[in-house]
Amino acid sequence: MLEKMLYPTDFSEVSRKALRYLKVLRGAGVKHVVLLRVINDKTMAAIAKGVALSGKDVAKFLKEVLESLRQEAWNDMRPIEEELKEAGFEVTTRVEEGVPQTKILEVAEEEKVSAIILGSHGRSNLSAVLLGSVSDYVIRHSKYPVIVIKRD
Repeated sequence: MLEKMLYPTDFSEVSRKALRYLKVLRGAGVKHVVLLRVINDKTMAAIAKGVALSGKDVAKFLKEVLESLRQEAWNDMRPIEEELKEAGFEVTTRVEEGVPQTKILEVAEEEKVSAIILGSHGRSNLSAVLLGSVSDYVIRHSKYPVIVIKRD
């Protein structure tokens, strides 16, 4: 039933906790993991505003920053990918740009996953204070089962 899991990560401690749970699911039949890192559009927008105020060439600078963020994400994901492979999973690794919660749902659909497993920070606005805004959105809008690992 659960053969292919989407594991979005932001490299936080709660994401590492979700990874530990994911590895246990190997025994429940999970064979394939889609490892996902989303570079947040809000980060890029904030950088663009700062650069615009400095008078620098915004487009050129943003291109350089985005490439740097992509490379950093790939480098940070390699050890996780290796850890999952060593645990016996087939792994697809993706680095995407966008709004994290909507990109997670898009990738889940593209990859036709069985479920999504993600960590929740639980420190967002009042309506999402118990789960966190990304996990709250994913839970409310996903067509796939969502396993949420809380911080504590």
